[in-house]
Amino acid sequence: MAIQIPRGTQDILPGEVEKWQFIEAAARDLCKKYQYKEIRTPIFEHTELFQKGVGDTTDIVQKEMYSFDDRGGRSLTLRPEGTASVVRSYTENKMFGNPSQPVKLFYNGPMFRYERPQAGRFRQFVQFGVEALGSQDPAIDAEVISLAMELYSRLGLKHLKLVINSLGDKDSRIAHRNALINHFKPRIGEFCSDCQNRLEKNPLRILDCKKDRDHELMKSAPSILDYLNSESKEYFDQVLVYLQELGIEYEVDPTLVRGLDYYNHTAFEIMSNAEGFGAITTLCGGGRYNGLVQEMGGPETPGIGFALSIERLLAALTVEGITLPFEDEIDCYIVALGNEAKHKAMIMLQQLRKEGFSAEKDYLDRKMKAQFKAADRMKSKYVAILGEDELDKGITNLKNMETGEQVEISLVDFINEFKRICK
Repeated sequence: MAIQIPRGTQDILPGEVEKWQFIEAAARDLCKKYQYKEIRTPIFEHTELFQKGVGDTTDIVQKEMYSFDDRGGRSLTLRPEGTASVVRSYTENKMFGNPSQPVKLFYNGPMFRYERPQAGRFRQFVQFGVEALGSQDPAIDAEVISLAMELYSRLGLKHLKLVINSLGDKDSRIAHRNALINHFKPRIGEFCSDCQNRLEKNPLRILDCKKDRDHELMKSAPSILDYLNSESKEYFDQVLVYLQELGIEYEVDPTLVRGLDYYNHTAFEIMSNAEGFGAITTLCGGGRYNGLVQEMGGPETPGIGFALSIERLLAALTVEGITLPFEDEIDCYIVALGNEAKHKAMIMLQQLRKEGFSAEKDYLDRKMKAQFKAADRMKSKYVAILGEDELDKGITNLKNMETGEQVEISLVDFINEFKRICK
């Protein structure tokens, strides 16, 4: 019986993988301009990292993590998100002591969550994310949001909506937490078992419930914005001012809480409002997580970041009909007929590739017509024809596949002549 790919994963094949490479290159280039440096962390970490960093009451920790015991009896987990790993590395490697502050990092790689697979949602998925650690300035919040919006804009997306909220500081969240408990407690029996468990542990997470989102108490739940103290309100107002000055449109949504326990102050999501995108519209999510570094054993350090799904980005591009302009053509295809010509073609290929050209030849002993068809499929700009007649004359016939023009080139000076013609 043939072994098939695990459910919730995908093979990214040639023809599709070039789109991924284009997006990754665009993200790296943008991060360079914003001065975010790449960090690469392990694909698995100690389970405790995510229990402590993401939060015991989150769906990720309770239901979605791929955890296992290694041969030494240690509990390890395939990373379900990137921030906890980055903060662990930041703390462990004492990056808070770097002379250049804040520390601005980006990552790109696979994450793993056990969820019901559906359109744009996989059990192994790829996230690109950024983290800025060490600054309490509301301007860095605006910069992080700006970077995400700029990436989508560079790739051509137009139907975007930025939704933002403030979760406040510790005092604001305690006041709001007590108000939520008082609001939901009398009728908590009408909610799902998850919400019932969350009531005392983390009532804010009730607002993020998908099952009970239409319950009447959800609509009348106390708003965090009504419980922000003056410091939290002033901070949030400053973030919004910076966004306005950068020309970034936004919508304040007091019900936006995000799904992870470490968020405080700024929380945001970028959504696609393109027609036909589907029920799950979120493309990117992030926020501030002051206190997470201390939770990992480091000094008091503010932080903010976001993560976006490459799969959902590709889905948004498809819905908006955007074709990424990556190169899928080659410079030269060598058509070789006969054993001696095949050997000469290998030498010519090596010359072309060493000079930085993309080149290919036939390896299936096909006839000339079939080799030309192969050159067409590969969108070759030129075809160099090499047969017995050409070898006898010491030349190759070089054909421009766009114009049909054909010229003779000396084999002795082939690479220099090819470079001249390409220029």
